[in-house]
Amino acid sequence: MRDSLLIKAAFSEKTERPPVWMMRQAGRFMKEYWEIKNKYSFLEMCKTPELAADVTMLPVNLLGIDGAILFSDILVTGEAMGGDLSFTNGIGPKFANPVRTQTDVDNLRTDVVHKLQYVADAIKVIQQRLNGSIPLIGFAGAPFTVMSYLVEGGSTKDFKLTKLMLHNEPELAHQLLSKIAAVTADYLNMQIAAGVNAVQIFDSWAQALAWDDYKEFSHRYIAEIISKLNRKDIPVISFCKGSSVFAPLMAEAKPDVISIDWNVDLLDIKKRLPGGIAVQGNLDPHILYADKKVIKDRIYRLFDRMKDEQGFIFNLGHGIMPDIPFDNVKYAVEIIKEYTN
Repeated sequence: MRDSLLIKAAFSEKTERPPVWMMRQAGRFMKEYWEIKNKYSFLEMCKTPELAADVTMLPVNLLGIDGAILFSDILVTGEAMGGDLSFTNGIGPKFANPVRTQTDVDNLRTDVVHKLQYVADAIKVIQQRLNGSIPLIGFAGAPFTVMSYLVEGGSTKDFKLTKLMLHNEPELAHQLLSKIAAVTADYLNMQIAAGVNAVQIFDSWAQALAWDDYKEFSHRYIAEIISKLNRKDIPVISFCKGSSVFAPLMAEAKPDVISIDWNVDLLDIKKRLPGGIAVQGNLDPHILYADKKVIKDRIYRLFDRMKDEQGFIFNLGHGIMPDIPFDNVKYAVEIIKEYTN
C-alpha cells in the first residue's frame, strides 16, 4: 500500500495524478446502499462485519475510487463508553442518557476498546475483499464532536448545552474530553492493528467554536490523540468543518494531511502550512448537482491550481449529500482519473 497513489500523496510524495476518494462515498446517494439499508438498521450495518464490508466496497466496485473508507459511525466510541445510542430515520442519532453532570461523566468507561471488536473484524473482512488493490482508511470522531452528541443527546443546531459546559464548567468539559480522547486513541490504534492503511479524525462540528475555544477544547485533544498513534507508514488525516480557518493550528498537531473545507483557496492555504503536510479537498459538494460540463470545469480548475504541488488528495469540502445524482459522482471520478499532471 505504501506505493499507492493515496498513501504517496498523503506523505507528500509525487504522484502522476491526484488520488480521489470522497467523504460519505458509501452512502445514501446509491440505490445499492438502500438495498442493504432497507433490510437492516444502521447500527446492525455498522456492527455486522460482513454488512459493513458490503457497504464499504460499494464505491470501490461502482466508482473505482483510489481509497476505501471503513463503513462505521463516529458515535460508536460514545456508545462503547456507556451512551445509549439509537438512530432514527429522519431524526438521526440520539443518546437516551445525555452526559451533563459530574456523575454522568464519572459513569463513562474508558477501558472499552474490546466493545469495538466488531470494527476490527470488519476491517479484516474488507481487507480480504480489497486484496491489496487500494488502501483502506479507518476513522474516528474527534473528542469535541463526540462530546457535543453526548451532551446534547443528539444533533443540535446551536450547541447551547455543549457550550454552556465549556464556559460554565470547563473542568468538567476537560474531564469528558480527556476520557473521549483516551478511548479514541485506543480505538484508532486498534484499527491500525487490524489492518487499515490510513486514519482520518473527523471534527464535524468544530466550526461551532470560537478560535480560543477550538484551541482549548478541540485542538488540544486531537494533538494528544495523534501523539499516541502507532503511525509508522500510516498517514493521519485531520478533518474539520472550519479547517479553512483552523488549518494553521491543526498543523501543530502534526497530522500528515489536513482536509480542507471549500471556503478557501486550496493552494493559498497549502502555502501557509508547514512543508510536508499534504492537503485534501476541497470541492464544494454542491457542484456535483450541476451539469457535467460545470463539474469538469470546476474539478480541472482546482487541479490546474494545484498542478505543481506534491501532497494533494482530491476530495470534497464535506460529505456527499444523499440526493446528489450517482451518475454525476461517477462522472467526477472518471474525469479525475483521466487527468495527468
